[in-house]
Amino acid sequence: MRAVPAPKVWVTGLTVGAIAAVVTLAVQADKGTKPSVAATARPSVSASPRASAQPEPSATAVPDASGTGRRIVYSLGDKRVWLIDASEAARRTFAVWPGTVDPAPGTYSVSLRRGDPTTGSDGVRIEHIVYFTAVGGVNVAFSNAVDGSSPPPANGVQTGGVRMKTADGSALWTFGETGTKVVVVD
Repeated sequence: MRAVPAPKVWVTGLTVGAIAAVVTLAVQADKGTKPSVAATARPSVSASPRASAQPEPSATAVPDASGTGRRIVYSLGDKRVWLIDASEAARRTFAVWPGTVDPAPGTYSVSLRRGDPTTGSDGVRIEHIVYFTAVGGVNVAFSNAVDGSSPPPANGVQTGGVRMKTADGSALWTFGETGTKVVVVD
């Protein structure tokens, strides 16, 4: 009878030992504490240009006096939007970057939607455009830049675009059908 060479047994034993060690570490890691949204500290605001490009809201709770029922809530002061379903649950909230023309606080409705990319009044290619009012001849609409950027509004140009990240633009596009209520609050 021929004996099995020792190195093959040693390599097999080493592989089994390594797998056992990885499994043990994974089990131990799984028993640790899990991070939660409530326990996460808010990032501090810095003076860097990136920090000022994405405003931090004063709160993520749905603003008081923002109406009832299925609606889009836009807070001018917090520079934030909430998508509220018919059961009054906030399905999504996100920061936005408004243009230079703000709508007055009040209740509006989605009047027109344009999904195909076009050029905004600031020269940026935009998509998922959801119009809900006009101020002094300037259309006010939610949209996102096709390239995902959030450039500041051009100086001296009146723009009514309320910009957001691409994923948020897609979510608002899906939620904001024609006729959907839009509530603008201070």
